[in-house]
Amino acid sequence: MASFLPGFFLSLSLIVAIGAQNAFVLRQGLRRAHVFWVCLTCALSDAILIVCGVAGFGALAEAVPWFEPVMRYGGAAFLLWYGWCNARSAWQGGSALELGSEDTQPLREALLTVLALTWLNPHVYLDTVVLIGSISSQYDSRLLFGIGAALASFVFFFVLGYGARLLAPIFANARAWRILDAVIALTMWAIALKLLYL
Repeated sequence: MASFLPGFFLSLSLIVAIGAQNAFVLRQGLRRAHVFWVCLTCALSDAILIVCGVAGFGALAEAVPWFEPVMRYGGAAFLLWYGWCNARSAWQGGSALELGSEDTQPLREALLTVLALTWLNPHVYLDTVVLIGSISSQYDSRLLFGIGAALASFVFFFVLGYGARLLAPIFANARAWRILDAVIALTMWAIALKLLYL
């Protein structure tokens, strides 16, 4: 437990902040659209990155000089585009944002979106591979530290995805959906600008 709990709480503290990935999971949870597969994809992606960090791959950015700028600019471009899509939804509103309506987004499209939001975000690599990987070396059992960190990711995403439905009465109002889309758009653009001006 001396290694497991610090890994769990460190990982939880890093992923609880509102970001592109979390905003998408929240939106899918509110729509009750592919929640299990979206949460599982996020958690597995984080687990893979955590394993890489704990296994000592945190030096990748130093070993491959072009890796960091490619991830940074690619991630920023994707976030700008995704923010625009949400801003357009916030402006237009309409039946596509009504709770209870059948979701038209195919599972494949939802998974590709969440994979892009995860793997094209340089902050994910900094948090999981670099930060968690480097801190894990300070503990007796890097394995237990990594297991704790990965488990925190699973707990967080499934609680966020399935817990979102508790907010369903609020989002029965189309205006609340438009506000959520606007907040998500601004969040995506803020993260993109931060990436561009590091």
